[in-house]
Amino acid sequence: MKKLFALILGISLFSSNMSSLMAQTPPAPATEETTPDTNVKTEAVATEAPAKEEKKAEAPSGHQVIKNKFIEGDPIWMAPVLICMLIGLAIVIERIISLFLMGINTQKFVSRVEELLRTKGVEAAKEECRNTKGPIASIYYQGLDRVDEGIEKVDAAVQSYGSVQMGQLEKGMVWISLFIALAPMLGFLGTVVGMIYAFDMIAAAGDISPTIVASGIKVALLTTVAGLIVAIILQIFYNLLLSKIDSIANEMEDASISLTDMLIKNKIVK
Repeated sequence: MKKLFALILGISLFSSNMSSLMAQTPPAPATEETTPDTNVKTEAVATEAPAKEEKKAEAPSGHQVIKNKFIEGDPIWMAPVLICMLIGLAIVIERIISLFLMGINTQKFVSRVEELLRTKGVEAAKEECRNTKGPIASIYYQGLDRVDEGIEKVDAAVQSYGSVQMGQLEKGMVWISLFIALAPMLGFLGTVVGMIYAFDMIAAAGDISPTIVASGIKVALLTTVAGLIVAIILQIFYNLLLSKIDSIANEMEDASISLTDMLIKNKIVK
């Protein structure tokens, strides 16, 4: 395919050159002297097209560019930033999977529990809660388990276990917050070290030259960029997780109120 493209490109370039020459000079009969020039031009065009194709093929990929920048930024200072990103993303993935697995159809679940309370009693409703995943089902089970102790005990159990479930929802978030703050700080540390290295090179050489200070300044800039990129990525996921946690917390609060109302409505507790 490349050879075909090169051939078409060579023919088109040759045609354009010939048309420009014909436009500039009147046509003349072909002689032995003009034939070698034409052959030279054809060979030049034919060799120029593959050269362009080779340059395009040798363009580094995005992965290679990132790898080169990592090495240029000095692995000693880039590696801690990379570790922050890997650990932070691992926690983010675990939290996303956990939180989205906790999601249930709250309205359908509440309706099902109320129907069981009305038709089959508390034990059937508790069994439904045991067979349903998520924090709302766990809160309902704790509340239904204390219906014999009165509505005050039910409310206390729901509130206490709701706090426990909130702690489970927020597990790992403090570590993500730590890596969001730590990654730019490590980048800035590399920046300071790179600038110190650049000034040391200037002092040793006794002259300010771009060639002398380029390596130190490159380390300074690349580590800062890496730290900021990691912080931005983790901050986006952190806010996404907070939004999901707030959504689940609101559903838990609404469901807790609904549990109290349905127990009083069906005269299960006083």
